[in-house]
Amino acid sequence: MKLHTLKNDIPASIVVFFVALPLCLGIALASGAPLFSGLIAGIVGGIIVGILSGSQIGVSGPAAGLAAIVLSAIATLGSWENFLLAVVLGGIIQIGFGILRAGIIGYYFPSSVIKGMLTGIGIIIILKQIPHFFGYDEDPEGDFAFFQVDGANTFSEIFNLIGNISIGATIIAFIGLGILLLWEKVLSKKHKFFTIVQGPLVAVAVGIIYFLITQGSEKFGISNEHLVSVPVPSDFDSFIGQFSTPNFSQITNPAIWVTAFTIALVASLETLLCVEATDKLDPEKRVTPTNRELLAQGTGNVISGMIGGLPITQVIVRSSANIQSGGKTKKSAIIHGFFLLISVILIPNILNMIPLSVLAAVLLIVGFKLAKPGLFKTIYQQGWKQFAPFITTVVGIIFTDLLVGIGLGLLVGIAVILLKSYQNSHFLHIEDKSNGQTKFKMTLAEEVTFINKGAILKELEALPENSYLELDVRKTRYLDHDIIEILENFAQKAKARNISIYLISERGNVENPDSYIEFFKLRKAS
Repeated sequence: MKLHTLKNDIPASIVVFFVALPLCLGIALASGAPLFSGLIAGIVGGIIVGILSGSQIGVSGPAAGLAAIVLSAIATLGSWENFLLAVVLGGIIQIGFGILRAGIIGYYFPSSVIKGMLTGIGIIIILKQIPHFFGYDEDPEGDFAFFQVDGANTFSEIFNLIGNISIGATIIAFIGLGILLLWEKVLSKKHKFFTIVQGPLVAVAVGIIYFLITQGSEKFGISNEHLVSVPVPSDFDSFIGQFSTPNFSQITNPAIWVTAFTIALVASLETLLCVEATDKLDPEKRVTPTNRELLAQGTGNVISGMIGGLPITQVIVRSSANIQSGGKTKKSAIIHGFFLLISVILIPNILNMIPLSVLAAVLLIVGFKLAKPGLFKTIYQQGWKQFAPFITTVVGIIFTDLLVGIGLGLLVGIAVILLKSYQNSHFLHIEDKSNGQTKFKMTLAEEVTFINKGAILKELEALPENSYLELDVRKTRYLDHDIIEILENFAQKAKARNISIYLISERGNVENPDSYIEFFKLRKAS
């Protein structure tokens, strides 16, 4: 194992730890699951999946995109233990996906959609963290859906914080944000020490000190509901009691299997999308083996479900925080998992002194780096074919959720491809008008399918009587059956309209319409 990267990976793992801690707890709360289950998923995602994964900078843990599914499934299946069985089976199904090499699906998402996903998540992080920054914590951390579990939505939550601002939480949030910006923009360039000791660690430490100093102050103090809330066991037995095991007696229950397939499909899709996104963010442009990733995620879900954890995916918030903090290899993900494990065992009381508003400041920086305003201009300048799927994905994620937003962006991307295919099936122009006969030349594309049927038919029908058509198919490698029929029918109509056809092909040039028809019959048969 290469140890020289530890100087980058350890500082990055600390940042990822502080990002992951509130998200693990918040996603568990939003899922209606025990709080400790989120920490279990974070630990397993960091250590187990981190070791097995081929991704060097991806970080796994409980996913916000699965919160609604988990909440519904627990109620439908009747107990937490029944749901854990679905998580285990979902993990086994994911392993099957990896063996069947289903990871290739991840390569079929357009770059514009992936960039839209990153930007949309960045914006939603900013919007969701604004209330927490000002000490309004009605909605749990990790709830990234537009319609929230507290009954509000992303924008109404921001308006609701008016009149509910916590002065103490807000003060330390601004102090923490100032530390983060000072550390990144100034101090990190002054001395190597400031790159080893990360700004988020200092901001959190200052937050804990502020909490201790202001305890008892009604105006400037921070109440418990605005702090991290890690379960604190009274002894070793109560700590072990936080783990749960699946109810294997329900393995023949069809509802369990439906939930398992749902978890496997959604978790696999989120993971593959995150893999594509993190590979784009990776400064070294390494490529993650997607099938190995599905095997790693499946194994992680089996283990997480066996000991009482939430479902796991690779997640973009933690992964991007890892990249932004200078993480170089998978060691940063693994070490962050050990930090989670050790801290919940040894220092849960200290963790519970961390103000959520300080962690919100850390996440605001992460969100801004994902959604830099200049990116919109850059994508726009690339043309509407890139911008339309991009902006659709961004808006879809903000006003629905991650998967719906990506689905909408993908649909727009497919529509753009179909439109351009419709437009680019052929090229038609007028060559000359000598001898009183207008000469047209139509050059067919390399592949012409039924999608192009309407465009070609429109051009052929518009040709005037007594004209001359030169049809060039030398570059054409595939002609759809529907297109051949159009050309055959046109050859018949051309006689009545006194339109001459001159076919240019690799087989030779033909001016006889009957031979023209035979040519396409032969091509169709082949």
